[in-house]
Order: sequence, then C-alpha cells, then structure tokens
Amino acid sequence: MNTIRLKAIPTFRILDYKKAVAFYVEQLGFTLDWEHRFGDSAPVYMQVSKNDLVLHLSENERFRAGVIVFVETGGIEALRKEFIARYEATPEIQSTSWGTKQMEIEDPFGNLLRFNEEEV
Repeated sequence: MNTIRLKAIPTFRILDYKKAVAFYVEQLGFTLDWEHRFGDSAPVYMQVSKNDLVLHLSENERFRAGVIVFVETGGIEALRKEFIARYEATPEIQSTSWGTKQMEIEDPFGNLLRFNEEEV
C-alpha cells in the first residue's frame, strides 16, 4: 500500500529584498535557508524557515501579495514573547469563538501569518 505524503510551502510576494530579510530574519527570527536569482538583475526567490514553518519569498511579479497563511502553533505565548523582543509591533493573542488562541502578524507587503493554537 502506498502512503501519500503532502507538504505545502506557500510563496509570498515581496517587493523589497532588504525589507523582507529585515522583517523575516532580523525581526521574526526566521533563518534564510537559500536564495536564487536567474541573473544579476533577476528577481530573488528565497526560502526562510522557523521550526517547521517554511515560506518561499519572491520578488517575481507572477506571485500575489495579500496571502494569508494559517499556522498551527504550539507555545503561542512563548512565540509572542520572542516576537515582542525582536519585532517593533506588539502582536496580541485573542481567543476565538471556535476555541483557539490566535495571533496575527502582517509583513511589510500585505501578507498575513495567522498563528493559531488549540485552547486546552
């Protein structure tokens, strides 16, 4: 019997390489895993990650800005404290009507990371 395994990696459109690195790496603590350009003046395509969260970021115009990624989260309070220490805004954790804790952070390009933790 074959086992099917799927893993999604969303791609966010970015408009400024330096601003993207400052936000994801310096402020949110992601690791810049790799980057690629087809030429010196070509748009960047890169990967950043934090724990099991992997994002692709691209300056290529074919990608859209304004994407929302729902991130299943454990330890949302600790994550918030880590973000507060590095990030200029203070993300708030809110309880949802469906029984979770949720925190949202918008990147400089209109993409949204929605961290969600089941309340115990």
